[in-house]
Amino acid sequence: MRRTVTLFFARAALLLTSLLAFTSAHAQFATVDWTIAETLVAIDAPISGVAQQKDYYDWVGEPQLPASATDLGLRTQPNFELLAQLAPEQILISPMFAALTPRLERIAPVTSIPLYSPGADTWQEMQALTRQLGELTKRKPQAEQLIANTQVLMESLREARPDTAPLLLVQFMDARHVRIFGDNSLYNAVLGELGLKNAWEQPTNAWGFTLTGIEVLAHYSEATLVIIDPLPIGVEEALAESGLWQQIPIVQSGNLLRLPPVWSFGALPSAQRFARVLTAGLDDFSRHQPSPR
Repeated sequence: MRRTVTLFFARAALLLTSLLAFTSAHAQFATVDWTIAETLVAIDAPISGVAQQKDYYDWVGEPQLPASATDLGLRTQPNFELLAQLAPEQILISPMFAALTPRLERIAPVTSIPLYSPGADTWQEMQALTRQLGELTKRKPQAEQLIANTQVLMESLREARPDTAPLLLVQFMDARHVRIFGDNSLYNAVLGELGLKNAWEQPTNAWGFTLTGIEVLAHYSEATLVIIDPLPIGVEEALAESGLWQQIPIVQSGNLLRLPPVWSFGALPSAQRFARVLTAGLDDFSRHQPSPR
């Protein structure tokens, strides 16, 4: 009888352990933050919901979100009822969405993961975010592999990159204003890994950019202007008719290239994408430059 009871409890303990392991392995995570979303996809973590998915593809581009991930509505005002129905194991946010925490905590535990902290090393912080997500989602090996793969990619692209003038990295806010990216930005961190020089050495905000008028670009005639999509609606047409834009030396010389969308506030997946599209764009640009006589 005692042996039967002991065997019963041993089997029950084994079953409970198996169930806990299964639950942990299949725990679903939801997020309103695109940087967290792209990293979850890259480390193959299970995702039940991501906010504003159409805009994710306009601004982030890739990696592709799983088809099973529900669109949660606006990042700043998600559909709380829908999120509650999904019953995620945990909701992951960045400090930018801290105001949502009280309502989100009624649905599931909330973890906030920082990135682009003032004074922090952006490249190291992106790796720290990756490791933290790997820990939370039980994907530590995948997180370390993402870090290693990113470093290998940067090294290979650095060796193959063409020579170029210092780069001026911008995104248009409207036809007269741009964000110029410098210290503490993803774009600048990638330039550092690739051994490229950023022409913008002015102070930046916590997100790594300065918002300024396009007339500032006139002071950087020796740089290569890199325009990162998406352009707001109507901007391309307005620039074609803008006398101010047409008179900027860097525009007159044609020393510019345009890149597809890369999330400027992303982590390692966006860093990989930016490194690829930038080096490909620079290579194509250098091949089409007229040969000196």
